[in-house]
Amino acid sequence: MIMYLTRRNQNWLPSVFNDIFDTDFLPKVSTTAPAINVIEKNNEYDVELAAPGLTKNDFKVTLDEEENLVVDLEKKFEDKQENNENGHYLRREFSYTKFHQTLILPDDVDREKIAASVENGVLKVVLPKRSAADLKKESKVIEIQ
Repeated sequence: MIMYLTRRNQNWLPSVFNDIFDTDFLPKVSTTAPAINVIEKNNEYDVELAAPGLTKNDFKVTLDEEENLVVDLEKKFEDKQENNENGHYLRREFSYTKFHQTLILPDDVDREKIAASVENGVLKVVLPKRSAADLKKESKVIEIQ
């Protein structure tokens, strides 16, 4: 004999989503930290940060005093976006409101030529490499006294 259990309340939909998505097959992703890829190529490093729904105005990319790459994002959601006449969120996992990440740059990055762009919800920061000749020019012998 097979028995079927049904839930008889109005909150069944969130429970169904939790039953489907809260499994070992689909682990819950942190909602506060976007995923970051770092790719090394022959002449550059590419940093990719996934942030669906965000635009270039939501990001700030800087070099700090120690010449580390700093990525900040801030997105302000208004209450009318949370609940409106068309519906409301039952589950929301890609809602980034604030994020701050500092990346220590390798010595061979040409800090003067760093470029950033946003396309299809991905921030891409290109870190061009300096040539071996440029790196050699910067080395300096310190005289011991």
